[in-house]
Amino acid sequence: MAELTGGQAAVRSLIKAGIKQVYGLPGVQNDWLYNAFYDYKDEIKVIHTRHEQGTAYMALGHYLATGETAVFNIVPGPGFLNSSGALCTAWGLNAKVLCLVGQVPLKALGKGFGVLHEISDQRGIMARLTKSSDFATEPKDVANKMASAFSSIESGRPRPVGLEIAMDVLSSKDEIDFQNFEIKSENPEFKSEEIDELVDRIATAKNPLIFVASGAMHASAEVKEFAEYIQAPTFAYRTGKGIMPSSHYLSYPVPAAHDLWEECDLVIGIGSHTRMPLMKWGKEGVNYVSINIDPEAHDKMIEPKQAITGDSKEVLSALLPKLKSAIPPRESIQDRMETFAKEWNEKTKYLEPQASYLKLIREEMPHDGIFVDELTQVGFASRILWETDEPRTYLSTGHMGTLGWGFPTSLGAKAARPDAMVVSVCGDGGFMFAVQELATAVQHKLGVIVLLFNNNLFGNVRSMQEDLYDNRVIATDLHNPDFVAMAKSFGAHATRVTDMDSLRTAIREAKDKELPTVIEIPVGNDWPSTNKFKALPKIR
Repeated sequence: MAELTGGQAAVRSLIKAGIKQVYGLPGVQNDWLYNAFYDYKDEIKVIHTRHEQGTAYMALGHYLATGETAVFNIVPGPGFLNSSGALCTAWGLNAKVLCLVGQVPLKALGKGFGVLHEISDQRGIMARLTKSSDFATEPKDVANKMASAFSSIESGRPRPVGLEIAMDVLSSKDEIDFQNFEIKSENPEFKSEEIDELVDRIATAKNPLIFVASGAMHASAEVKEFAEYIQAPTFAYRTGKGIMPSSHYLSYPVPAAHDLWEECDLVIGIGSHTRMPLMKWGKEGVNYVSINIDPEAHDKMIEPKQAITGDSKEVLSALLPKLKSAIPPRESIQDRMETFAKEWNEKTKYLEPQASYLKLIREEMPHDGIFVDELTQVGFASRILWETDEPRTYLSTGHMGTLGWGFPTSLGAKAARPDAMVVSVCGDGGFMFAVQELATAVQHKLGVIVLLFNNNLFGNVRSMQEDLYDNRVIATDLHNPDFVAMAKSFGAHATRVTDMDSLRTAIREAKDKELPTVIEIPVGNDWPSTNKFKALPKIR
């Protein structure tokens, strides 16, 4: 045992959990936590931001790019609330993120004294944005609470976890015992009979389809082997890209599955709700099998014919040998799917100039480069058109649709994977949500490339106002700064381009720069928007 402050106990716990960097902002309630970060600065790094939302988005980007648990720290009250948009996005993306938040002194907690940063029932708010939340009441509790938090993150469905530590707990000293510090991972166990039943279903299916999402991100190799063995077209959308290589003849975006839906006789969701097909394309009589680690996820859309509760990698690893011993590999459908791909590509040809921008960006990025989606037209189109052969290289906000998430999230991805090329596509509206983090990127030498598509509008909302609401245009015009001058004032690199050749040159020049680069691309609002996807009526 050693006599430590609560802050030192917290930091030692982070180090024992394998955390090498924390995204945070100091403040009086966390003074003793940051004193401890200073004490152990050779073992753990703090990357500080310019706004609390930046800490949480960076932690989210760290997780999405690596699959590793990430930690962010903020002061209580307004600091915590500033981070809550990112925290709810982490919830929606099933992210392994620990929200480590300060708290007012124990003697003032819940009393309504009006002490600095006090809000009513902070933990109650946090509980609605996390899978579990806890509160350390004395220094000797800190290590156990931290181990419990990490165990919660690593068990079952990944989702954020919260832990509060009051400022006087952080500053107080006690004998701290780490002997029992243990992070446990407990996943539901499936039965062998369930695998046998699934083998029987596959054996009788002639036209199976597979849908994957983030719950299968760590099972990429197994998904590919499974899909190839049963020759099943495999579909991913925002959170599943890269699980099945885009270059594979069996791999397509989810909207493309609409043309195969009527003839399919087995639908297998792996780590996915299979929301779009089941909700929008018809539910009656669908032979649906759900493989999901969360028992409450199976019947979100419809009652499945079979539900297997377990980790997707473990389930597929158990399924494959039984499948191979029970049925021979299916005859290749490559010729048919290549014809299907040509037809699909024809349907999406009109998505210009987004398609040309995405093609150029893809050509200039290495295979393991990270593309960060955003709520902007090129971002929307990327959900259909972006091609990637690697897991965790296409980062999307998923169903949360959190405007402004992209740039700060890309910084976390770069901080976690400094050798990777990271590209963030933004609109002018979304970029301004976190523009102050340019200072963070420069200070910490995070050489993200920002492709800033500027039409001086909230463009998608403007298109909806014009097309869907009889031209009732209101609150969508934007007054913007000179983005190039502004970025340079932060110390970043910046340029403005007006044609494709110049864009290609600008990306190439930015690739190896240590500091961030903002490339402004002036555009109009006359390209196809999401509400103009008339050739793809089922996309939304």
